[in-house]
Amino acid sequence: MEDIGQYIEALIFASEQGIRMEEILYCLQAAFEHDFTADEVNAHIDTIRAKYGENQYAIEVVKINNGYQFLTKKKFHPVISLLQLQRSKKKLSQAALETLAIIAYKQPVTKLDVEQIRGVNCDYSIQKLLEKELIAITGKAESVGKPILYGTSSLFMDYFGINSITELPQLKEFTESTSTIGEPSE
Repeated sequence: MEDIGQYIEALIFASEQGIRMEEILYCLQAAFEHDFTADEVNAHIDTIRAKYGENQYAIEVVKINNGYQFLTKKKFHPVISLLQLQRSKKKLSQAALETLAIIAYKQPVTKLDVEQIRGVNCDYSIQKLLEKELIAITGKAESVGKPILYGTSSLFMDYFGINSITELPQLKEFTESTSTIGEPSE
């Protein structure tokens, strides 16, 4: 029989979340029409974990929530978080920034409130901000239909380098005319 360890390694690698023992057994038994035991699979997983435990690899197999997953080793987390932060900063559109600003200053706020301020549909921007985890659902409003309330997340604080919402620039700081064109009138 082929090297089952490689198939187990491929299953763990291909799984977006941790893959449970039952899922591994199901896939192997369906593919090879052979009854594998959890002990057999565990032996292969131990071999895979030992292999990736060596210093030459930046990843390792970790058991999380009763499943196995490939993760970056902890010593590389600072560099990976810089990459993720840089990528997420690059991809915020003007519409997403405007939506995020409204949510940050008016939170908790409904989608309808945001749309009334912006004057356009905000479904896409809100969805993207939720995907990037810059905003979060904070509850439901007590108004008719109980619309979802949105607020900023802890990742928002990291993203903008602040400790709390009170550190956001005050709106009056934006409206003060510090740079004017022409002579000031008397």
